[in-house]
Amino acid sequence: MAHLHDDEIKKMEEIANQVRQDIISMLVEAKSGHSAGPLGMADIFTAMYFHILRHDPKNPDWPERDRLILSNGHIVPVRYAVMARAGYFPLEELKTLRKFGSRLQGHPEREKLPGVESTSGPLGSGLSQAAGIALAALMDKKNFRVYCLMSDGEHDAGNIWEAAMFASKYKLHNLTGVIDRNNIQIDGYTEDIMPLESLRAKYESFGWHVIEVDGHNVSQFIEAVEEAKAIFEKPTVIIAHTIPGKGVNFMEFNFEWHGKPPKPDEAKIALEQLRTLGGKIKSEHQ
Repeated sequence: MAHLHDDEIKKMEEIANQVRQDIISMLVEAKSGHSAGPLGMADIFTAMYFHILRHDPKNPDWPERDRLILSNGHIVPVRYAVMARAGYFPLEELKTLRKFGSRLQGHPEREKLPGVESTSGPLGSGLSQAAGIALAALMDKKNFRVYCLMSDGEHDAGNIWEAAMFASKYKLHNLTGVIDRNNIQIDGYTEDIMPLESLRAKYESFGWHVIEVDGHNVSQFIEAVEEAKAIFEKPTVIIAHTIPGKGVNFMEFNFEWHGKPPKPDEAKIALEQLRTLGGKIKSEHQ
């Protein structure tokens, strides 16, 4: 992989900060939705759409595009915000989140918004969808890659592990899973609800190549994706350790923000914090 220039990293960090502000604005306008997960995944989604994925916002059905399957569909505000900033649709449309007739529903719908590969909602099903697409690509001798973004909490679902076995059996080296390891789910902390550790050992025992990264370190995540491309005998999963509610101090690490939006006064505070953080990002790279 060519060395990432500091200016490229800075640009993606700035975009991720803007995306977090978009998320807060979208949620307070909608008066419903999820806060913690989308904020925590802003860096990874920005890296995907602004560096990693082969895609074309002007031609979203381009046959050779990489496929991104979002399994935990409830964090879709972050995907919408990044897609808008990548040029898939106008930024103003973000204000329609969860409104009647909007293309931006609370869970993504494949037939409503060009560039969305799958309709998701039932947790645990995304990896099966991604594995099927990856196998079909190998059978058809296609070169695109398949990425499946998942939550840690949805690993309580057995369907995930069936898909993990399937992907290993068929040596789906063109499939990369990304787990948002933020340690929360709607009812509490993952290790209290249904312990997942050792998540690395579990995936390794299922025949996967496993990489662990700081999910807020853009260059580290990109390097992990490049490593996954060099693995030819098995699928890869990247366990990305993230902070739920990243960038908003009263949301960070608090599972109660898994499934609720900020109120107007809370949104004002959150946006002030994120703008301050954005200023620090700019100054650090000058």
